[in-house]
Amino acid sequence: MTNNLWLWIGFNGFVLIMLALDLGVFHRKAHVVTLRESLTWTVVWVVMAMIFNFGIAHYMGNEKALEFFTGYVIEKSLSVDNVFVFALLFSYFAVPPLYQHKVLFWGIIGALVMRAVMIALGAKLITEFAWVIYIFGAFLILTGIKMIFKKEEEIHPERNPLVRGFRRLMPVTSEYRAHRFFVRENGILMATPLFVVLLLVEFTDLIFAVDSIPAIFAVTKDPFIVYTSNVFAILGLRSLYFALSGVMDKFHYLKIGLGVVLTFVGVKMLLAHSPWKIDTLVSLGVIVMVLAAAVAASWLWPRKLVVKGPDPH
Repeated sequence: MTNNLWLWIGFNGFVLIMLALDLGVFHRKAHVVTLRESLTWTVVWVVMAMIFNFGIAHYMGNEKALEFFTGYVIEKSLSVDNVFVFALLFSYFAVPPLYQHKVLFWGIIGALVMRAVMIALGAKLITEFAWVIYIFGAFLILTGIKMIFKKEEEIHPERNPLVRGFRRLMPVTSEYRAHRFFVRENGILMATPLFVVLLLVEFTDLIFAVDSIPAIFAVTKDPFIVYTSNVFAILGLRSLYFALSGVMDKFHYLKIGLGVVLTFVGVKMLLAHSPWKIDTLVSLGVIVMVLAAAVAASWLWPRKLVVKGPDPH
């Protein structure tokens, strides 16, 4: 059933309608997204994902529904890292809160297109070359271990090769021009810093997608399940950002938890064709417990603030 063309058309039509409502109705006028609004939309997207999952269970069976839910949980948890980087980018470039939603809106549209292409390529590779799954598994294990032990590093967007290359191609204004991505000044088409931030948001999502998409392929090989679970998680990313951006520093053990999840999913991939294959329900239980433990540890053992004393000089 997931190969049904009308199913794909219908789902993407639904996504386009929701995006049109978002930009054309609810956010037609730029405004600062409040905590209450972000929490409301976060709940709305989660509820819609669960309703869709219920439809999958009804029409495709409980196994497909469990695969969707597990993939959704993996993608949703890994997207927390995106939220942290978005917050750093907006802070570094001093993006006015009034225009942050627009950047994330167009950033997510670009992310949906990129991920659709990556999922199609990944599904093709796994179908044609079964051994690719072991490469994905090894990559996830290495990425997870790196995430567990790597210390946090400062982000320097001005050193990003994408930004450097873009500045050589097109001049960039020194200040924001309201909500515009491009302006024409003295007959010269110029990009604004807001567009530079959009480029970095897209680049960041591409980097994270390299981790998250293989992780979902460890749960299911069905492109429709991989795609839809990815889409629902990404569609709720904007509201999740506005809901969590102010408290991200409190979840300092979450990165370690995500590293453990990626390592576990990588091991699951390596065992996919062995007698020790890990069941999807077991995978879901392990992922939820690891994430819950990381969040609980962050609350029980909060990060100590280093207070600097007065300068003796």
